[in-house]
This record gives sequence, structure tokens and C-alpha cells, in this order.
Amino acid sequence: MQMSKLSNALKLAVQAHEGQVRKSTTIPYISHPMAVSAIALEFGATEDQAIAALLHDAIEDGGIKYVDLIGDQFGPYVLELVQGCTDGTPDHTGKKIDWLERKTPYLDHLEKASDEVLLVSCSDKLHNARAIVNDLINEGQSVFDRFNATKVQTLWYYRQLANIFTNRKCPLAKALETAVSQMEALSDSAR
Repeated sequence: MQMSKLSNALKLAVQAHEGQVRKSTTIPYISHPMAVSAIALEFGATEDQAIAALLHDAIEDGGIKYVDLIGDQFGPYVLELVQGCTDGTPDHTGKKIDWLERKTPYLDHLEKASDEVLLVSCSDKLHNARAIVNDLINEGQSVFDRFNATKVQTLWYYRQLANIFTNRKCPLAKALETAVSQMEALSDSAR
């Protein structure tokens, strides 16, 4: 693994997420792509997959200009992986299409996506699910107020993700299933 290539990917990710924080927190957003890349590496990611994990939200959160930047710096394969993990890009005003209109096609996409895309995507979803579980434990049900979806929609989406990754035999599927089950149990206990 070429550390300089990974280092350059981290620099680009830092640029793409400059000034961003995790939803309704003070946590620098860059912590998320770094964690996603670490998870992917723990589950056998190649260098290109680790780079794609670092950049998985660059287009979605940094804008369409990152398509060319990623392609030019890291090649078409890394760009393909990043685009395979992107469920929508903001328009010229910075807005994305409706949550359900983005998530439903993304779920359909995962049914057919390559194993390489699945590894990066599931690493992303696993980190997000674990963060939600942690916030449910520490902050309670108000965590769902952060999202553009309702609590029911969020739980539905993560259950669908867990089912798809399990059916596709993704190496991270059991870990995601565990996190989603914890999320559901913690959400049910508050009813």
C-alpha cells in the first residue's frame, strides 16, 4: 500500500469536508470518512477501496467538481467506487432531491452493485449505524430529529440496508445487522 496515495486521498477528503460537522454535533465531519476507511481496511479493503472510503462523501457533500478531482488524482476505478456510494449530489443551490427519492434508488442500486462497492458502502453504513446507536444510548430519541427522514423512515432504511448486505453476503453484514438490531431495540424501548 502506498501511503502517499492514501495521504493524498485524506488531503482531498479534508478539502471536500472543510468546515463540515456531523449532523447536529461539533464533531468534525472528516472523522466519518476516516472511520469508514479504517473499517473497510479491517474487512480487507484494497488500497483503492480504502481511498474510495475516504472520498465516499466528497461528491455528495463537496459538489460535482470532485468527480474530476477524484478521477484525475486516483483514476477511473476509485471514481467508480465513490460514485457507487453516492446517492445524490446537490444542485446549483446546494439542495438535494427528497430523501426517499434518493434512498429508494440507492437501495435498488446496492442489489446489483459490485462487491467492491458493497464493501465501501457497508463500511459507511456500519459507521453511521454505530453512531446512531451510540447517540441513542447517550442522547435518546432526539437523535432522529437530526435527519431529513422520520424515525420510522430511518429505521426502515437501515433495516433494508442490513437485509441487502446480508443477502449479498458482504463481509460486514453481521456487524451491520448487529448495529441495526441495537438501533431498533433502543428505538422500541422508548415507545
